[in-house]
Amino acid sequence: MSTKITVALLFGGPSSEHSISCATAGGVLAAIDRDRFDVIPIGITRDGAFTLEDDDPAKFALDATALPTVDDNGTRILWPQSMLSRELAVTLADGTVRVLGDVDVVFPILHGPYGEDGTVQGMLELLGLPYVGSGVLASSLGMDKHFTKTVLRAAGIAVAPWITVQGREWNESADAVRERAGALGLPVFVKPARAGSSVGVSRVDDWAGLDRAMTIALAEDSKVLIEAGVVGREVECAVLGGRPGQPARASVAGEIVVSGRDFYDFDAKYLGAPGIDLVCPAELTEAELAEMQELSVRAFEAIDGAGLARVDFFLTADGFVINELNTMPGFTPISMFPKCWLASGLSYPELITELLDVALARADVFRGAVPAPVPSSVAE
Repeated sequence: MSTKITVALLFGGPSSEHSISCATAGGVLAAIDRDRFDVIPIGITRDGAFTLEDDDPAKFALDATALPTVDDNGTRILWPQSMLSRELAVTLADGTVRVLGDVDVVFPILHGPYGEDGTVQGMLELLGLPYVGSGVLASSLGMDKHFTKTVLRAAGIAVAPWITVQGREWNESADAVRERAGALGLPVFVKPARAGSSVGVSRVDDWAGLDRAMTIALAEDSKVLIEAGVVGREVECAVLGGRPGQPARASVAGEIVVSGRDFYDFDAKYLGAPGIDLVCPAELTEAELAEMQELSVRAFEAIDGAGLARVDFFLTADGFVINELNTMPGFTPISMFPKCWLASGLSYPELITELLDVALARADVFRGAVPAPVPSSVAE
């Protein structure tokens, strides 16, 4: 009988970040410790069908000329029917049913709506399945840039100035929106409130370009942020949530050096477009790094994060300003999150193992398999 831990790897999904999720799956499938973990790859098609996928890293390699996708192969995953079971099965394309066995933990490496926003997390909660990453509330907050900023500002953490615009508001009173946006000054960045990987993001250097930027952003979401451009170095910190009773910790910092592009867009992040250098570790003083790490953990805790996050900053003349917080950051082997942990002494395979172990430890406490740690101040 196998003593390995069975991991259901969830990837793909209906969002515009489908292919990036697939590329992340390829990286995880190639690097996960096969001596400790068995993997059930579950691909979600763009139409939202849960399929049993091939356990083949090469199939989901990041290729700029042909981005990986989950194609509908006719299989359908059958989830447990209650919290009393963890058994997964699959209906094959010919209609026969095959039992896949019990799942110990789910790794939802999904980006964007219908995956990173609390929806899949809610499904897994209802099924009683442990999973990697933040829960429903933190995932929802982290996905919505307006509410992330609102919570961080309430926690006393500096964020970039912004206004939030509903699609209806723009359609009915665009002139009023332009007037509000004018108070931010130029340049501004126009972003879908609930999208990632810089999808739908535009930089506006002249107000004549605002209409086009709004059209692009509203194609991704019905709610859009217009954000003041902040002058400063773009630096990022990776955060790992602790086991029950232990604090979260932050990595060394990475820096995005923009030399030949308007900003760190999708093509630069994933398709090898020139004009961007990722530097890790970033050149910071000890005091700057310590402050950045402390702010990263504070931000993570402010949204009640768990598992992992990446916190993006501008280092300005007046100090650090948080730009965004991502609860399921880019996780391909070339992404900044694993790069920061590699520079902090944690390899990509070790990082995957740590995330799974933390998720299992949190689940054991939740189920009462082990007692919850008592804070030292209470114990004393």
